[in-house]
Amino acid sequence: MATRICLVRHGETAWNAERRLQGHTDIPLNDTGLVQARATAASLAAERFDAAYSSDLTRARQTAAAIAERCGLELAFDAALRERHYGSFQALTYDEARARFPDDYHRFETRDPEFTFPEGGESLRQFAARIHGTLEGIARRHPDGTVLIVTHGGVLDIVHRLASGKPLTAPRDFTIPNAALNWIGWDGAAWSLIAWAQQQHLNQALDELPNA
Repeated sequence: MATRICLVRHGETAWNAERRLQGHTDIPLNDTGLVQARATAASLAAERFDAAYSSDLTRARQTAAAIAERCGLELAFDAALRERHYGSFQALTYDEARARFPDDYHRFETRDPEFTFPEGGESLRQFAARIHGTLEGIARRHPDGTVLIVTHGGVLDIVHRLASGKPLTAPRDFTIPNAALNWIGWDGAAWSLIAWAQQQHLNQALDELPNA
């Protein structure tokens, strides 16, 4: 059994451009993001997908809808593919969060896996467990298939670590551009990294996420 998964980070939003933490806040694509979604759809037009899944947040849904229309796909929306819940950090820029919550920001920036954001947020370990379980469930539903998933930057951070074996606590040394293509494989027992951050189809793409 071998499953290929193409994961796409949603297109750009105004909050991405402002380096503002979105989390579960439901922000739509900006004009650049809508152009990126169409370009990503065109780049995938020759692919044959057996299934397509998307986060249920608007920025992901809009990106996924452009791809689904171009590729003739029926979308399944799943809240388990949402971004990490950043609790009290949501709607703040990274600089604002650092200034307002310096101790919490330090734990976030240093990737403390047990740090849970106040006001309903998730710890890194909880978030990773959610993504690991969701991905494996999707892969097991589509043995020997090719699957599209449209999701978020934090999710892709977890996915890259899962597929590459990089620990949750290690600083990020890979890119996560808006609307880029990221391919991983599942052989029924382990994940592998096939290709990452493919963005030849994009004129521009932000990776505004912190390096932590």
